[in-house]
Amino acid sequence: MTDASQFDVNRFATAAQSIVEAGRFLYGQGWSPATSSNYSARIDERHLAITVSGRHKGQLRLDDVMVVDTDGRPVQSQCRSSAETLLHTVVYQQLPDIGAVLHTHSVNATVLSRLLPAGEPLVLADYELLKAFPGIDTHESTLTVPVFDNTQDMEQLSADTRRWLANNPLQPGYLIRGHGLYTWGRTMADCLRHVEAFEFLFECELQTMRVCR
Repeated sequence: MTDASQFDVNRFATAAQSIVEAGRFLYGQGWSPATSSNYSARIDERHLAITVSGRHKGQLRLDDVMVVDTDGRPVQSQCRSSAETLLHTVVYQQLPDIGAVLHTHSVNATVLSRLLPAGEPLVLADYELLKAFPGIDTHESTLTVPVFDNTQDMEQLSADTRRWLANNPLQPGYLIRGHGLYTWGRTMADCLRHVEAFEFLFECELQTMRVCR
């Protein structure tokens, strides 16, 4: 735990409330069942609010959110954040304009990521809803979503995602095979929009696979 750094408690309270509300919404949609998933929101350039490990996302309270620094170390807290905290901090470090990161565990994201051949990304092309993502203003677009292999080695996975983000700073998210979605946005509202758009597109891809079998 580090207690040398100070953060604005009012900004923390606002960030924590946005996380609580996001959890209720995402749980209600079936995209964050039980204690799965983890969410974060930027407080300032050195701190972020993030869900405490093992908390039910549909029943989050403000004290289920803690502060870590941008290296993932707890600040003024004895609580433990998610084992995947480094996957959040990498996004904030690489993308200074990002204000929120959401990791969800939907059925569609989990199943679709398992169906894709090893080493191949998910390619989303010619969908109208691609315009929900920043920088895309026509359905005549292609979004390539990488699929990282699942692992308990967060140091390695965070290093892999860091390299990918360095080369793809405008991309809005990625999948972890058999695990779920990571996406981010300038605000929590933007980030939630990205989750919804991804979920619609994942469902379209799965339905297409069923029809074409």
